[in-house]
Amino acid sequence: MSSSVDALVSVLVPIYNVETYLEECLSSLRAQTYRAIEVICINDGSTDGSRDIIQSFMDQDDRFRVIDKANSGYGDSMNQGMDAATGTYISILESDDFLEPQAIEYMVKHAERDRLDMFKCAFWFYWSEPKPEYSSRHDIYCELATPDMISLGVHVARKVPGAFWKKPSIWSALYRTDFLRKNDIRFLATPGASYQDSSFTFKVLACAERVRYSGRAFLHYRQDNEHSSVNSKGKVYCTCDEHAEMSRFLREDRPDLRGELDPIRAHVKFLNYSWNYDRLADEFKDEFLDRFAREMREEVDAGTIAPGVLDGSYLKDPDLACFQYFMPWQVSDLREILDNKALFAARRKSRTSESKWETVRNFWAAGGPGAVATLVRLKAMGKL
Repeated sequence: MSSSVDALVSVLVPIYNVETYLEECLSSLRAQTYRAIEVICINDGSTDGSRDIIQSFMDQDDRFRVIDKANSGYGDSMNQGMDAATGTYISILESDDFLEPQAIEYMVKHAERDRLDMFKCAFWFYWSEPKPEYSSRHDIYCELATPDMISLGVHVARKVPGAFWKKPSIWSALYRTDFLRKNDIRFLATPGASYQDSSFTFKVLACAERVRYSGRAFLHYRQDNEHSSVNSKGKVYCTCDEHAEMSRFLREDRPDLRGELDPIRAHVKFLNYSWNYDRLADEFKDEFLDRFAREMREEVDAGTIAPGVLDGSYLKDPDLACFQYFMPWQVSDLREILDNKALFAARRKSRTSESKWETVRNFWAAGGPGAVATLVRLKAMGKL
C-alpha cells in the first residue's frame, strides 16, 4: 500500500457565475494541510468575474489549473474534470461551498489505510447570515450516516441499503479514481439540468466494494446562494431524468446487480419523487403527480415494487424481505398516488394550509364527504 504522501488528490470545482463565493471556496483548498492536491477548476462559460478569480489562484499556486469550456451544464463539467484528473483520488467541492483545512488530510489518511473505493464524511448546512431559528448560528450539522452505518467500518455499500436513502451529496468525500473509471461511473450530461448527484451517487453505492463513513464534518454546504439548485423550483423533471439513468445503468452496464438493486432503486425513486412533489410550485404539481403515479404503476407492474407492498403482506412474507424498506406510512402514500391522486394532493397541501377551513375545502374537492371523513379520521389519529 502506498504512503499517503504519494496519494495525489484531484479536487474538481465546477464553476459557473459564482464570483460572490468563489474566492472563499478556492482559498479553503489552498489552505489544506494536505498539500498533494491538484485543483481542477472547470469554468462552464462564466460571464462574471469567476475566470479572473481562477486566474489569480493559478498565478499564485501551480496546483491550480483550469478547464475553460462553453456552457454545457454541470454533468458535462464534472465528466471533463474526471477525465482530466491525474490523482489517486477524486474529490468534489462545489464552488459556493468551502472546506476546513484538515478535510483532505483526514480523508486521505482513512482512504489509504483501508484501501477504500469511497470515504464519506458528514457536512454542515451553512448560511452566510446567521439563522435566528438555529440560535443565530451559521452552521447546522448534517448527520449523513447513522452511528450504525459508521460502526460498520469497511463494507460493501449495496449490502447496507440505508445509505441509498440519504441525501445524495457527492462532496465531502473521496472516490478512488480507478474505481470510478473501471465501473464507468459518470454524470448524466444533460444541459441545464439539476440534481445530477442522484444517479452518480447511486452508481457509486451500487458498485463500491469498500466503503466507510465518518461522523466528522469539514464541508460547509451553502444554503443561501440564490442561484443554487437548492433554491430552484422550476426544473420539474430533472429528478426523473436521473432515475431513468439509474435504470439504464443497471440494465445496460451492471445487469448482474439488477435483481439485487432494482427494489432499492424503486424505493429511492419513490422517496425522491415524493420530495420533488413537495418542493414544486403549485402550477407544476398536478402534472408531476400524473407522472409520479404512472411511473409507480410501471414499477409495480414490473415487480420492482411487489404487489405485496400494497396489501401489506410484505411485512410478514420472508420472500418479500427486500421490500421492507417501505414504511407503513409510505405504503399509504403509495396507494393514494396509484388510486386516489386527488386525496394525496389534498393531504400534502394541508401541511401548508393557512386555516382548517382551507384544509376542509381541499379535502372536499378531492372526494366530497368521503374525503372529509378521511380528514377527520387522520386528525383523530394524529396523522395530519
